[in-house]
Amino acid sequence: MNQSSTKNGRDFREMFAAATNWLEKSVSDIDALNVFPVPDGDTGTNMLLTMHSTIEEADQVVNKNDVSSISQAMAKGALIGARGNSGVILSQIMCGLAQGLKERESFDGSDLANALTQASIMAYKGLSNPVEGTILTVIKDASVAAREQADKNDSDVVSVMEVAVNAANESVANTPRLLPVLKEAGVVDAGGQGLYTLLEGALRYLNGEAELLRFRKPQMVASSIPLTPMVVTAPERVAVDEIPFGYCTEFMLKGQNLEPEKLRRKLNNKGESLIVVGNETTVRIHIHTLDPGKVIHFVTSMGTMHGVSIRNMDEQHQDFLEMQKQRAPTTGLAIVAVVPGDRLSDVFSSLGVTAIVPGGQTMNPSTKDLLQAVEQSSSDKVIILPNNKNIVLTAEQVHSLTDKTVKVVPSKTIPQGVAALLAFDYEADFETNASIMTEALATVKSIEITRAVRSTRLDGLAIKKKQAIGFLDGALMVVGDKTADVVNDTLSRAELEKADVVTIYFGEDATETEAREINKVLLSQYPNLQVEVVNSGQPHYEYIISVE
Repeated sequence: MNQSSTKNGRDFREMFAAATNWLEKSVSDIDALNVFPVPDGDTGTNMLLTMHSTIEEADQVVNKNDVSSISQAMAKGALIGARGNSGVILSQIMCGLAQGLKERESFDGSDLANALTQASIMAYKGLSNPVEGTILTVIKDASVAAREQADKNDSDVVSVMEVAVNAANESVANTPRLLPVLKEAGVVDAGGQGLYTLLEGALRYLNGEAELLRFRKPQMVASSIPLTPMVVTAPERVAVDEIPFGYCTEFMLKGQNLEPEKLRRKLNNKGESLIVVGNETTVRIHIHTLDPGKVIHFVTSMGTMHGVSIRNMDEQHQDFLEMQKQRAPTTGLAIVAVVPGDRLSDVFSSLGVTAIVPGGQTMNPSTKDLLQAVEQSSSDKVIILPNNKNIVLTAEQVHSLTDKTVKVVPSKTIPQGVAALLAFDYEADFETNASIMTEALATVKSIEITRAVRSTRLDGLAIKKKQAIGFLDGALMVVGDKTADVVNDTLSRAELEKADVVTIYFGEDATETEAREINKVLLSQYPNLQVEVVNSGQPHYEYIISVE
């Protein structure tokens, strides 16, 4: 083939708008590919939210025919809207595409190949320790295939895109060969699948299939090697744009024969930012609505509500501004922390945090969310505590978007965040505090106890859906039917004989009676330990435990 075709900025925007719609159809399937069977499988959701921001920024461009202007705007939108690790890497891919198309009014197949090459380079540069068998490998393989096709003197955009998509498909299928944890868990890489779906959606648009995409659903890529079948109950999510007003309404609905998909459809027109996650007996619902009464009236006919939280977002914003004024830090710096739940937020506020960004498992804040907190702080020097491994990369994007001086103390867990705050020195300067807070992360061990959202096999352990599972510093340690037994067993692996203090934070799905019993057992075995039990009310994790 030796034909030439060029596309302009409007085509580029429409390619990725169609790709975003295509991705949205498979969000729940991609979320379910999470290696760990814990309720934080949100790769698809994070990529979708990132793409929504990408397209929104493109719509602000006046000259929509200029591909350089459009791609630069999309890169900015992706960076601002990036959520989670997958969203951040995707934003780097969009930045690379923009770099490859810089100063071009239109593009052909060779230009597209160059842009994909730059996307791969940028994606790898964005990580200090890139791992193969992930979205990085997929964009690299796609870019290499595109470059080889263009080097055959083929400047047709469609043919270059076709070989890139085919290469991405093969690359996703091969990810379990490169990453043993994927093979053991029985899944392909979620981020790679998400990127393939986006590229496939863009190709379908170029082939004139935009209208047909409305009636089809993306197919998930099958592994190129046999995998142990996993039992999946995919969390259904619809990610839509946040509204800056109304009531943030969250609760757990318990009952019989609940249908998450049906609930999602029924609630879809009652508000924004709807998330419905769960199964036939327990469903967690998050929605921003102007009338929470209608939502409550509807769901109470289906079951009982637990852990209800209704927050006025207008008042929260005003309270935030007042809080900044009242807490003008004598040290000349501000601390922004990402924290799930009101009670844990109170804990962090009591330790000197000047701004709380709601988020954590299943709901990662965007770069924009963190940037707003930084910009609205009363100090020009800001420390960010992500408190979640999937938010660290997002936080690290903020410094390039603000004139303020920003340091990220890379806390990956709530206990690490608390340890960093306890190490804060009110007499030290900004740089010194950022350093000593970072050093403090290594002084604490973090235990997290949750329930498996699916059956799988991981780290040599067979896991059944709904079993309690215990993690120590991010590594799966214990699986069992009884939560208290899993807690005690995981604690026994934390070298408690060397510890001085243990803090047990019990969440909304745990009981104080059980937490006190765990405390009692712990003190009987280690009478010299100082143990504190805190009703922190966090969602998803029955227990978060700090060992110092």
